[in-house]
Amino acid sequence: MAVLMDGTAAARTVKDEVLRRARALRERGTVPRLAVILAGDDPASEIYVKHKMRECGECGIDGTTHRLPGDIRQDELLALIAGLNADPEIHGILLQHPYPPHIDSFAVRCAISPVKDVDSLHPENAGLISHDRPRFLPGTPAGIMMLLDQYGVALSGKHCVIINRTHIVGKPLAQLMLARDATVTVCHSRTADLASFTRQADILICAAGRLRMISGAMVKPGAVVVDVGVNKKPDGKLAGDVCFEETEPVASYITPVPGGVGPMTRAVLLENTVRAAERAAP
Repeated sequence: MAVLMDGTAAARTVKDEVLRRARALRERGTVPRLAVILAGDDPASEIYVKHKMRECGECGIDGTTHRLPGDIRQDELLALIAGLNADPEIHGILLQHPYPPHIDSFAVRCAISPVKDVDSLHPENAGLISHDRPRFLPGTPAGIMMLLDQYGVALSGKHCVIINRTHIVGKPLAQLMLARDATVTVCHSRTADLASFTRQADILICAAGRLRMISGAMVKPGAVVVDVGVNKKPDGKLAGDVCFEETEPVASYITPVPGGVGPMTRAVLLENTVRAAERAAP
């Protein structure tokens, strides 16, 4: 039976330290502030932003949500970002994804000041990660690394298989793993015979967004399994990319969905915001 990696409990440790640092900043006259931009009316995004605002309050960070219509023009969105960049009282800026389809996501990522880019998606920040000199760590990849560390999972010399190649999860996670001396294989939707790779993984990280795509037979006995997927089942409940019931008896460690990676992702965002405030403080 696998050890359940409780992301909610692990995130609490991170958030307690964020609160301590935020209080120290406030005593010096600096209030950490995060601006979240939400364009459109995606229900899942509304829930995510609500969670983020609540946790900002718990951790001594002032969070503000800028709600925009789904048909907002790109120049209007860029003007809002420019104003937030210029505001010295705003330390972190996050544009909740997914973005409206007509928005050039790369242009938007480039528009956010790198020193306020607490999602760590600006090309400058991505480049710093590739050189092992991160300004900010990207939320989900860093959250996964912190969770593994809190449970004492060794990375050096281990084979890590990542099912995701996006700039949000797969690519930065591969770089963070390589920096910790893991051997990394990145799989994706075009990978032939996926199971032949997953069965080799000492650490298997699934972020494909496909309900129960990983069965117990696809997992190496004793592997550490991190499920990043969040999918809605026919009954409306949430489940991951991994078939938990089949995989839990095979794995040594496994994350639940929900309550695994998600809380850690939000904790990293909070840590990045207070880090940005500390750097901006007089």
